[in-house]
Amino acid sequence: MARHDPTRTPSTRKRMIWMLVITGLVFGLVFGVKAFMSYGTNKFFDNMPQPPATISAAVAQQQTWRDAVQGVGTLVAVNGTQVTTESPGVISEIRFNPGDHVKAGAVLVQLNASTEIATLKSLEATARLTATQSTRYRELAESQLVSREEAETRSANAVTARAQVDAQRALVDRKTIRAPFTGVLGIRKVNLGQYVEPGAELVSLQALDPIYLNFTLPEQRLPHVQTGTMVTATVDAIPGRRFEGTITSIEPQVDPQTRNFQVQATLRNPDAALRPGTFARVDFDLGSDQRVVVIPQTAISFNPYGNSVYVVTTAPSPKADQAQGKPEGAPSGPTLVVKQRFVKTGATRGDLIAVTQGLKPGERVATSGLLKLRNDATVIINNTVLPTADKAPDPANR
Repeated sequence: MARHDPTRTPSTRKRMIWMLVITGLVFGLVFGVKAFMSYGTNKFFDNMPQPPATISAAVAQQQTWRDAVQGVGTLVAVNGTQVTTESPGVISEIRFNPGDHVKAGAVLVQLNASTEIATLKSLEATARLTATQSTRYRELAESQLVSREEAETRSANAVTARAQVDAQRALVDRKTIRAPFTGVLGIRKVNLGQYVEPGAELVSLQALDPIYLNFTLPEQRLPHVQTGTMVTATVDAIPGRRFEGTITSIEPQVDPQTRNFQVQATLRNPDAALRPGTFARVDFDLGSDQRVVVIPQTAISFNPYGNSVYVVTTAPSPKADQAQGKPEGAPSGPTLVVKQRFVKTGATRGDLIAVTQGLKPGERVATSGLLKLRNDATVIINNTVLPTADKAPDPANR
């Protein structure tokens, strides 16, 4: 019978188990220490005091604004086109100078029509002959010397010949290009002796007095805008001058992409100072006064999901100083923090903007340094340099 030997070495299987257990303990200890250190690091950075941001601030004020509508648009000619030719041909005459003021029907360009005119003379001779034959055969038919059918055939030939004359005369007339309406000519685009195809542009013609101003307004203004309302327009090309007109048309459909609708005003332009294609600003009063809360436009953070401001408030308790920490040299007194608040904005006047909802008069808002702010951030107000906040700014022309 075999006996148990107490001095026998452990089996290989048991050694492997012990090695795996010890290895697991070592790796577990390493990962545990690393996790603890990461937790401590994150906690340190989360609670690390942030230095206060230096900003400028302004107080929201209540003002009385005239209920006015402002918009931007483009000047458009009442009648404006590129004068073209309907028929091909060689230009034989140019009867205008660039920039001329022409009346409706004035001859601008004459194409060579010698072949068409010769054909017209031939057709006119044929028409006269068929007309004479038609008259003679009608008289003979009344005397029963020829059949009525023959007389009707001669009459039909005369009508056909006259129609051919009219068609050829229209073809000759198309060789003469006339001004379709009264206006001012632009730069000539063709030369004498040049062959032009149908549809070729010869010169631009624009009617300048009166002139249209097409501009857009948000859909909220649709109930307030009416035809006949007086408007005032300004253009950058003529600073300091204002042009008056009236609203003559309102587009009945609102653009589903922009939620804006188009308005057309007609402006007087006797000296042709306004030109089609020019950018213009338009404004007009609705006849009532409003009490509005206004702040500088630089205080607004414009975002697709909503506009917001940073309202400057006092920290609720002294603990805020300990949590945020005041750096050495910071001004004494209560700790100032900012709270982000969403607002609804309205009309603008120069550098100011009206806040229709979300802000009260007397509240202080940050006007610069918005990019470095976050909710509950500590701030220091330094108003030695302030953004402009004028209702009617007049910047110097440098």
